[in-house]
Amino acid sequence: MEKKTSKYYETARLMDEALLALLEKKDFAFITIKEICAKAGVNRSTFYLHYENTSDLLAETISMIGDRFYESFQNRDAILAEGAAGESFFITPDYLIPYLEFVKENKKIFSLIHKKPELFRSRKVFDRMYAELFSPILDKYGLAANEKPYVFEFYSRGTLAVVMKWLENDCRDEIDFVMNLIIRMVGYDEKN
Repeated sequence: MEKKTSKYYETARLMDEALLALLEKKDFAFITIKEICAKAGVNRSTFYLHYENTSDLLAETISMIGDRFYESFQNRDAILAEGAAGESFFITPDYLIPYLEFVKENKKIFSLIHKKPELFRSRKVFDRMYAELFSPILDKYGLAANEKPYVFEFYSRGTLAVVMKWLENDCRDEIDFVMNLIIRMVGYDEKN
């Protein structure tokens, strides 16, 4: 059974990657199952064992990207357990390093997501980040519930703008450089 499960996941991975590669070149609406199968090196019958249509594959691909992203924050629980507002900061190296590493390792996917945010349901990803990662930290600052989404938008959009500029430069600058730039902009000081 394990062999069958791992073969299933390997096939799904191949089709996820095939879809992403095709999305770099054309709109989703014009991608065919035949093209996906050819790119993934699988038969159409294998595709239909996994999915009903290309929309099902897209949903799985989005889920796979999200899972990979959240796995990059391995120490999330430890970060959330840190002290009160005076002892913790909203944007720190603990968050930025895994985020920037993920972006650099997946720069094609990340660029694609930001070129086609509606297709990849980027707002849903931001909402999940807010609920699972940042809202609990913002609770430590005693912000009113209606203030927290604004603070999150301010920090996340600013950080994203820097990351997008970094992507435009093909992530040539070192992660530490980008991290320190963002940290200086948000006023985080590890010594205090």
